[in-house]
Amino acid sequence: MSLLRVADLHVAYGDVRVLHGVTLEVGEGEIVSLVGANGAGKSTTLKAVSGLLRPERGALTFRGEPLTALSPAAIVARGLSQVPEGRQLFTLLTVRENLELGAYTPRARGATGQTMEEVFALFPRLKERQDQVVVTLSGGEQQMLAIGRALMALPQMLMLDEPSLGLDPLQVRTIFRTIARINTEGRSILLVEQNLVAALRISHRGYVLENGRVALEGTGEALLRDERTKKAFLGM
Repeated sequence: MSLLRVADLHVAYGDVRVLHGVTLEVGEGEIVSLVGANGAGKSTTLKAVSGLLRPERGALTFRGEPLTALSPAAIVARGLSQVPEGRQLFTLLTVRENLELGAYTPRARGATGQTMEEVFALFPRLKERQDQVVVTLSGGEQQMLAIGRALMALPQMLMLDEPSLGLDPLQVRTIFRTIARINTEGRSILLVEQNLVAALRISHRGYVLENGRVALEGTGEALLRDERTKKAFLGM
């Protein structure tokens, strides 16, 4: 069953059109990757779904309800959370304070204590460092916190924008194992990622964006085998 539907999405920054009719969907329980070269429109797609950008035209629905007229906060309240590129944490606050800020919707506030314990179970390192100021954390720990903060809103679906950016190979493996675990625990995932192989290996399906359009789609395994994926990804 489809959870998120994006249909004929067109987005522009001023006079510069970035998305030209993108169509995709994420089903319940799926990990779906959105991959492509830099500038292909991946992050723009996520920002449109999150309400951070208003599309020129196209339809966005989540659980059958339209999103295009909703504010970002209202979209989070519907059960759709984004982990932004670059993490965008409150670096002068503590780990615990950042997590508490993630639980700002009425439903999430009522479960803050329980949800925080679930985040700490997922990321034991955050529990150890819960009273530390975020600026003192490593890049991998900050990425854990960014994911944990998004989970504090009790999303049904999580969107991640370049979660491996700036991390060393060991941290990358840890983050991707965690994304797969979050999925097995019942959340759908829409993943934007430059690490083509790591993303498609854990994905049920994927879409390859090229110049603001869907150039290819298929299972993660099929896209990994398709030479056209590499050509689009490398801009060849």
